[in-house]
Amino acid sequence: MKALSRLLPCLGLVLCLPAVASDYPLTLDSCQRQVTFERSPQRAVSHDVNMTGMLLALGLRERMAGYTGISGWKSLTPAMRQALDGLPELASRYPSLETLLEAEADFFFAGWNYGMRVGGPVTPDSLAAFGIPAYELSESCSHIMPQREASLDDLYRDLLNLGRIFAVQPRAGALVEDLRGRVAAVAARLAQATERPGVFLYDSGEDRPTSSGRLGMPQALIAAAGGRNLIDDVSASWTQVGWESVVERNPQLIVIVDYGPRSWQQKRDFLLAHPALQEVEAIRRQRFVVLSYEAVTPSVSNAEAIERLASALHPALFDEARE
Repeated sequence: MKALSRLLPCLGLVLCLPAVASDYPLTLDSCQRQVTFERSPQRAVSHDVNMTGMLLALGLRERMAGYTGISGWKSLTPAMRQALDGLPELASRYPSLETLLEAEADFFFAGWNYGMRVGGPVTPDSLAAFGIPAYELSESCSHIMPQREASLDDLYRDLLNLGRIFAVQPRAGALVEDLRGRVAAVAARLAQATERPGVFLYDSGEDRPTSSGRLGMPQALIAAAGGRNLIDDVSASWTQVGWESVVERNPQLIVIVDYGPRSWQQKRDFLLAHPALQEVEAIRRQRFVVLSYEAVTPSVSNAEAIERLASALHPALFDEARE
């Protein structure tokens, strides 16, 4: 988890700042739902590697009772494994209500299809009945309400809101400033770009590929990197499309998401051997970028993902910067 290991040292001085007390009770908007926090959480539980990474980057390890939803699908980087050492994984996949109650959780950070499912046993309403406030990942709100195109502002908003919830506003502000600065540096370099190459994100799937439409974070990442998400006409976050659509849109670069039971190399080899894709430009030129699951979902790794994508999409501009 390069982004986390990079951010923790660079924020060392900031993390030593005293926490700024929020005015409790604190009421925030979460997916157009008002959620009130009576005090700063002391036994927080996060779901999934991306949201867990946010809490760690904010220096909240000691205020976590555990985490859920990582080992059942994904593997930890050495940096993340070290950061989580001694903190229990309460559920390898989806947590139950009983799991959170047994952990005496006083806060749950998750999202729709990121630990919570519509009609499932763990929702903001079911948790509220037991006095456990939940904050929903902003990008995930598209599963329960109309949403605009995904934006990096969703990530920044979540980080700043977490800063208020845990009364660590200086830490959250510094983290967001660092991420904004890295994205702005890419944008400055891309001012000289004359084209926006087409990008297709391949998550998984053989009969039908799973990708991400305009409501998923990859939309914002690809745009910030000077590319064009080739399924930005699909009003969905993570969704399936047809191979014929991929062929018709002829991506110049394919992003492979590195997670799940198949390695990224196996996914690449599958794409290279797919009979229908042989005339696709990205396949002919073998132009791939491999990004982790964390990097393509809202997380502190998003800036690094943009940097890597921009360098691959516009190598002449970024090779010059490295000289």
